[in-house]
Amino acid sequence: AGWPRDRARDRVAAMTGQSALACVTVTVEVPGRTLVRDLTLDLPAGKLLVVLGRNGSGKSSTLHTFAGLRAPARGQVLVAGRHVDSWPRRELARTLGLLPQLVDDPFPATALEAVLVGRHPHLDFWAWESTDDRAAAQRALAAVDLAGLEDRDIATLSGGERRRLSIATILAQDPAVFLLDEPIHQLDPQHQLDVLRIFRRLADAGRTVVVSLHDIGLAARFADSALLLFGDGRWHCGACDEALNERSIGELYGIAVRELRWEHGRTFVAA
Repeated sequence: AGWPRDRARDRVAAMTGQSALACVTVTVEVPGRTLVRDLTLDLPAGKLLVVLGRNGSGKSSTLHTFAGLRAPARGQVLVAGRHVDSWPRRELARTLGLLPQLVDDPFPATALEAVLVGRHPHLDFWAWESTDDRAAAQRALAAVDLAGLEDRDIATLSGGERRRLSIATILAQDPAVFLLDEPIHQLDPQHQLDVLRIFRRLADAGRTVVVSLHDIGLAARFADSALLLFGDGRWHCGACDEALNERSIGELYGIAVRELRWEHGRTFVAA
């Protein structure tokens, strides 16, 4: 429990009837390569979009472009109808949160102190965290199965625990739009499902979630739509039922695949 909070509901409500996140002919480039060419995307509140592609296809670069951390070569990224670069940074951090693929720990901290960093966009200048902020951080820790580890030095956590700590931090940040770069890497199967269930519930409650994954079965299970990045400028976006099939997945990863279906879902395996 604890999400959505009142202010978060206000930010979600403000996006009702408009795109939470949109791209207008966005091109993402790295030196010598065009990764994504003329991406057009219109993602409303209350949806979960999965981003799929091979290593090096541009998933992280695209999420960083969505977050305003790197400029597109061409085109515009809009958050709630406003150009991402026009947002004051603190206001943007209250509306949009990015979970990077890799998170550094430059300073010693306890688990609770690390998660409280997610509350900083909501604090007034020179203000300390309040009792409510600490309670939000503790709820976030409990949500990712880290309750009781509040006082643990983060240097003593396992890789999977450290990843869940990063997820708790963005939950405590409480944005209306979540950008998640491979959030379940390093996690065991139980915690992979637990984390994706959290973000599925948040999407169902009106948040917007964009998540990059490598597990196609989990993508098909939890996402509403899929953005496929082929790494050479080409992309395809559509509802999961349409976008995820043997032909598209085989082309995306360069292998023959077979789709397996059962009563409550489907997955893809190498043929």
